[in-house]
Amino acid sequence: MEKSADTMEKIVALSKRRGFVFQGSEIYGGFVGSYDYGPYGVELANNIKAVWWKSMVQKEKNIVGLDSAVVTHPKVWEASGHVGGFSDPLVECNECHTRSRADHLLEDKDIFADEKMSEEEINKLFDSHRDKLTCPKCGQKDFGEIKALNLLVKSNLGNFSDNWNEDPSYLRGETCQGIYINYKNVLDSARVKIPFGIAQIGKAFRNEIAPRQYIFRKREFEQMEMQMFVSPDSGMEKFEEWKEKRMQYYLDLGFKAENLRWHEHENLVFYAKAAFDIEYNFPFGYKELEGVHARGDYDLTQHQKFSDTSMEYLDQKNNEKYIPHVVETSVGLDRTFLAVMTEFYDEDELGGDTRIVMRFPKKLAPIKVAVFPLLKNKPDLVAKAEEVFSLVAEEMRAEFDDNGNVGKRYRRQDEIGTPHCVTIDFETLGEENSDLKDTVTVRDRDTGEQERVAIADLIEYLK
Repeated sequence: MEKSADTMEKIVALSKRRGFVFQGSEIYGGFVGSYDYGPYGVELANNIKAVWWKSMVQKEKNIVGLDSAVVTHPKVWEASGHVGGFSDPLVECNECHTRSRADHLLEDKDIFADEKMSEEEINKLFDSHRDKLTCPKCGQKDFGEIKALNLLVKSNLGNFSDNWNEDPSYLRGETCQGIYINYKNVLDSARVKIPFGIAQIGKAFRNEIAPRQYIFRKREFEQMEMQMFVSPDSGMEKFEEWKEKRMQYYLDLGFKAENLRWHEHENLVFYAKAAFDIEYNFPFGYKELEGVHARGDYDLTQHQKFSDTSMEYLDQKNNEKYIPHVVETSVGLDRTFLAVMTEFYDEDELGGDTRIVMRFPKKLAPIKVAVFPLLKNKPDLVAKAEEVFSLVAEEMRAEFDDNGNVGKRYRRQDEIGTPHCVTIDFETLGEENSDLKDTVTVRDRDTGEQERVAIADLIEYLK
């Protein structure tokens, strides 16, 4: 289906109606930048994480996993530069005092403002276009000066003094720092040698000025990151390898090539060797989905300096010591979730009716198979359907549905992307045709075609 301007509204409506995504704290009026994954959303999110983990850890012989703490020693964030230089450009409307991100105000007027621009560049661009920029709330053009707002979220965890705000701990602003500070532990315990990687999935927190675009930009979000530690002379080679692998990952999932593109960072931070983003064509345009970065030796060097712990690696092949360089792949779970919802949302006609169908790849589908008794007021049908459900539920995520006529049940399952529906009817029981006893009707989500399959062969068929 051709994606239109209202695709985003349709995805948001479907996500609420079918239990993929709910507004955070909705019964209290909602909490900006906060969303909850519902019954089908959590299944989809878990499947996305499982597919990523299989690709990054299970299928790679030199990558291991980690789950580091959300709250770390405050010096971690001093060493990383986040305490001193992790900020967004905040500007306040002098009329209604609404606070906005300066780069977002520029972007809303189709004035190019890359998120990677320096603070000075954003200031100059904003000042040169003040006459065009309007407050998103009151529409006035009267703004104060831009201020840098640090994005780290302060915490009093472990600090019981009255002035904890002056000496806080922090919720992590990114997951990769937990990998860097465990680099030596992994090196000493996991029998790994450079080049090797550490992968992690976990929550991160940023005090975003103006979260927007649904789950694309949240204050509490989940990252899927891999940091590969490499020798100084092989960093760019590994960087190019991972660029190719990460783009191929989305193509293998079923994303259309025309909906993906590379964007090279023009304003590199001083320590970076190269940085590219995989951008996806979201309903609101091409935006960053995943970053692939050659970070040099900055991260480990900083933690060596601040912790007084050596981060050097002894390369036994040539008896050389060096601080490893880092090649990073970093993608947001929430952004991947939104990209998947966008990519596989479809509308078509089937049996003379228009339907919404989520054409998820089977490995991502929240529910793999739905089991129906033809009628819920026939105890024999229900009992047999429950027996079949128990059989398939041992092998895959299944759902039992006896609510409404079969046609309506098909439509519900189409909207949540269930690849197959299995119906237990009177022929299954052998009441109408003994040749079809212990067979079921299996219906395909994408084509609507139905096939009789023996219960004994059902698991193999579905797999």
